[in-house]
Order: sequence, then structure tokens, then C-alpha cells
Amino acid sequence: MATDSATFDRRAATSRRTTDPPAIQSPAAPIARGIGLDRPFFDDKNRAFWILQSVGWSGYFFLRSLSGFANSMGWMWLIHTLLLTATGYSLTLLLASLFRRLIRMRPLWTMVLSLAVVGIASMAFSVIETWSYATFLKPDAKPEGVEYLGAILLNFSLLAAWAALYYGINYFLLLEAEIRQREQLEGQASTAQLAMLRYQLNPHFLFNTLNSISTLVLLKQTERANAMLARLSSFLRYTLVNEPAGKVTLAQEVETLKLYLEIEKMRFEERLRPHFRIESETIGARLPSLLLQPLIENAIKYAVTPAEGGADIWLTARREGQAVRIEVADNGDGDGAELAASPSTGVGLANIRDRLAQAYGAAHSFKTTKNERGGFSVIIEIPYESGDKA
Repeated sequence: MATDSATFDRRAATSRRTTDPPAIQSPAAPIARGIGLDRPFFDDKNRAFWILQSVGWSGYFFLRSLSGFANSMGWMWLIHTLLLTATGYSLTLLLASLFRRLIRMRPLWTMVLSLAVVGIASMAFSVIETWSYATFLKPDAKPEGVEYLGAILLNFSLLAAWAALYYGINYFLLLEAEIRQREQLEGQASTAQLAMLRYQLNPHFLFNTLNSISTLVLLKQTERANAMLARLSSFLRYTLVNEPAGKVTLAQEVETLKLYLEIEKMRFEERLRPHFRIESETIGARLPSLLLQPLIENAIKYAVTPAEGGADIWLTARREGQAVRIEVADNGDGDGAELAASPSTGVGLANIRDRLAQAYGAAHSFKTTKNERGGFSVIIEIPYESGDKA
């Protein structure tokens, strides 16, 4: 049995207000917000870099100091390690500045130049480390020439690992940004296509309605022409209010169909006999707006128009597990299937197929068939989405 859509929406909104549990905030939430842990770590790349840079070199200082004390190197080892930490910190800041430019180049050039830069930085690091070692730990040592490169292997490994981590993180962020951008563009393209498909309906429907109004004016039936214009205005107001790519409840869709049928009833009078059989549990199911109007229009065109006595049109909807089954049927001669899908109509069933594919992918069913009344049926099955969803 059908339920009034406004009543249903008010009842659903009241249910949400009375049943939704209050949001529970963690006691640690203010602390997390204060230190920036309430958002993705790499949301601010600059902040993330300085945190990783400081934590990484602090860890280097701690572990190297611990290693020196474990090997009885004395307190001067702490000064030596502090100098090396400051050197590594400063060199990697210079590397980061260069890498920000190199990362925009071709991959081969990025790799070759990055290795060259790391090699030069490793040589400078080794010279400073050797000088520090000879100054603070072994004052008797007098390194000369190539001896200053004695620590280059360890320093190259350290800086190469830093460079690999830098590029790894930045390439990951670039890839993630490209994926988000592609998803956004795909979403925009899908929305645009859905809008285009739905906007095709308005000129198609307007042509027939305005033609009927023109006929009524020529026949001097001004009251009927004014009534039809008023109903047309209400119908078009609905199409402007609702997003073309959005979804509405089945109750709203049925109310819109009734507006449309009131306009058509003025054309066909008793020859058009619509019937609605909407189960109560489907009234809040969501579907693309104006999805069913072309089906009713096809039924009118191929069942009601050619028959002298008109025809009946049934719209039925019922719940089947996690799906909603919607059928638009008529009791015409059943030969409208091929005509309804023909290119001459411009929209029709092909439009519905495209909109369903855009909205649900493979998670829907669409078929046409002759029914037991001898007429034509279109059967749609879509996933059940509650009217409580935004």
C-alpha cells in the first residue's frame, strides 16, 4: 500500500533524531588536535618533512652515541657524534632542496644526478667525520689526502638511504594525488554524463506537452490550456530543484510521475488509466531522479496513443531481498519493445540503460518482455538504498 511521501520523510527524520546515539569523543582528542594527530600525517608535507627529519637524525645521534659509550669511547665521543649529526642534518637539508628540483625531471636524469649529488655529499661528510675523529678522539692522527675519504662507504650508504626514503615518500604522495585527481575527474565525468542523460528528457517531453497546449489554445479551450501549463510548471520546478545526478526516494519519484500523468490525462482523458502498486517497504528506496518517466512516456506512446480505447499502465514496486524490483507494464498490443528502443525516439529505453549503468554498474538488472496481459513490460532491479542515506 502506498504511503504519503511527506509523512514518510518526516517520520524518517524523527526516527533519525531519536535513535542516533550521541557522538562519543575520546579524552585524548584535544591532545591529538593540539599536536596535529587528528589529520593525515602527510596532509601538511612541510610539517611532515621537519618531523621526520628531526626524529630521524635524533635517532641517529642516540644510537651512535650509545654505540660509542658501549665501546668505551669516552665523553668526547658525544661531541664527535653531535658534530656528525649536525653535519648530516645540514647536508640532507641541502639534498632536499636539490631533490625538489630533480624530482620534476625525467626519471633517468633524476636518478643519475641524485646519485652524483649523494656522492659529493658523502665525500664532504667523510672529510668532516675524519677531521672530527682526528681532532676530538685521536689527536695524534694526521690524515692526509685520500685518507679523509675513509668513512665514505658508511656515509654514502646513510645518505643514499635518506635519499631513497625522500623519493619514496614523495613519489607515493604524487601517486596518491594523481589517483585522487583521477577519481575526482571520473566522478565529474560520470556526473556530467548522468546530467546529460537526464537533460535529454526535458526537450523530449516539452515538445509533446507544448504541442498539446498549442492545440488547446487553437481550439480556444483556455481553461484546459491554463491547467496544463500550471501542471507543466510544477513538473519543471521539480526537475530544477533536484540534482540531475542525484537520487530521490521512490515516493518522490511517484509524486513526480503523478504530475506528469495529470498533464497527459488532459490529452488522453479516460483513454489513459494509470495504476500504482507500491509496497510500503519500498517507498523510501532511492533511485536516480526521473528514471521512470521515460518508461511511462513510452507506454503512453506505444500502448495508449494507437489504441482507440486507450490502455492501462501499471507501476509496481516490491522488495526482493537486498534489491527493489520495479515494473512498468501496459496492456497494449505488446509490439512496442522494438519501437521504444529505436533511435527515432532519441531517448527512451537506451537512456534508461545508460543511466542505470552509470549509477549502479553491474549491480542492476534491466529487461523488457511481453507480459501476461498481452502488453509490454519493462522490469528494473536495483540495489535497495534506504531513504535515510544522504
